[in-house]
Amino acid sequence: MASALGSRTLSKDDVNYWMHFRMINEQQVEDITIDFFYKPHTISLLTCTVLSLMYFAFTRDDGNPDSNLWVGLILVISFFLIISVLAFPNGPFTRPHPAIWRIVFGLSVLYFLFLVFIIFLNWEQVKSLMFWLDPNLRYAKREADIMEYAINCHVITWERILSHFDIFAFSHFWGWGMKALLIRSYGLCWTISITWELTELFFMHLLPNFAECWWDQVILDILLCNGGGIWLGMTVCRFLEMRTYHWASIKDIHSTTGKIKRAALQFTPASWTYVRWLDPKSSLQRVTGVYLFMIIWQLTELNTFFLKHIFVFPACHALSWCRILFIGIITAPTVRQYYAYLTDTQCKRVGTQCWVFGAIAFLEALACIKFGQDLFSKTQVLYVILWLLCLAFTTFLCLYGMVWFAENYGPRQKSFSECEDSIYTESGDAASECRGSTPFQWFVARTNASVKCWLMHH
Repeated sequence: MASALGSRTLSKDDVNYWMHFRMINEQQVEDITIDFFYKPHTISLLTCTVLSLMYFAFTRDDGNPDSNLWVGLILVISFFLIISVLAFPNGPFTRPHPAIWRIVFGLSVLYFLFLVFIIFLNWEQVKSLMFWLDPNLRYAKREADIMEYAINCHVITWERILSHFDIFAFSHFWGWGMKALLIRSYGLCWTISITWELTELFFMHLLPNFAECWWDQVILDILLCNGGGIWLGMTVCRFLEMRTYHWASIKDIHSTTGKIKRAALQFTPASWTYVRWLDPKSSLQRVTGVYLFMIIWQLTELNTFFLKHIFVFPACHALSWCRILFIGIITAPTVRQYYAYLTDTQCKRVGTQCWVFGAIAFLEALACIKFGQDLFSKTQVLYVILWLLCLAFTTFLCLYGMVWFAENYGPRQKSFSECEDSIYTESGDAASECRGSTPFQWFVARTNASVKCWLMHH
């Protein structure tokens, strides 16, 4: 199988490579039920765009300079997102509509460009920009300057414990539920949870709000909020794994209730992929990739706290929770693309959303370092080195445990007949032979099953 592209003929490997990359970077919609929502309407969109631009340009009062800047900025973002819908890839998801994920990718590109712009400003210019966005930020104070942390940890009362169950605790719990839905691995989720608590300990000398009482950190954070959220997310994952995904066209549904139900189910996954980050035969490159994934995850979490501490805005401000929500949305296609790159040997490059996410994480860290030099000058290098060593050791234990669990208690492998699509269906010996724990045992099992299959035919 080969296809011609100009003067170059693509080999079978090239075709497979492009097919696999397109699967994670530009997923196609199958079985389109309502053609109107998936057919391109470029001429109509261009007409509406030009007419709306003319309306805003000639009908509004341009006497207010601040209003001009706001309207111009909003229209630039809006028209950039329109171009995103037309030009950018779908990404790995198609529900509820590919256009939504193109807009998400367009927003991530805008945020990436905004970070590039911020890095080349000085501190006074950055503060002026923040005050223009929200004049109330002139009076904002760091939470570490007005609050005390880890005080009287030996005093444990029900009133004090219940006071910690606020909106932030619920957000913590819900956030870990979403993380479990994205990662789909108890091992990785628990490792990230534990290593994050270690991260708080080692960076406590820079961020005072990382200081917590032991019962707050261990019981409330790790066990209740993190553990409860992980359990909830993994329970939903198991439910979605067991579902049978057979989608009927809304045109074939005749009842009004059925049509409404089918429209609501458009906001659920079209399918669900069983995730296995590591297995007993994982390569060193795959193990390294999982470790890098956990490092970038920790870096993204750290950026959340450093940004609001260095640029001085409270956790309840829109700059904080909008960024957290936005990062959570773009993490979904990023994790899917990175998992495909890590586990699919025929996928040789990461998806575009994954690339942009990685750039955003490092640019945020770079902005924190540039504008927080006074803060980072207090860094104790020994703590950072110990943090990296603890992170590496904990991650190694996690990866080793995941491989050991997959080898001894993982899901039952398919029988030899299922592996090879042969007519040999004797499940007892064949299943155990197909589960050879070493390449040599697997080769022997394969040979024995082939001989038995040949004898049955002759």
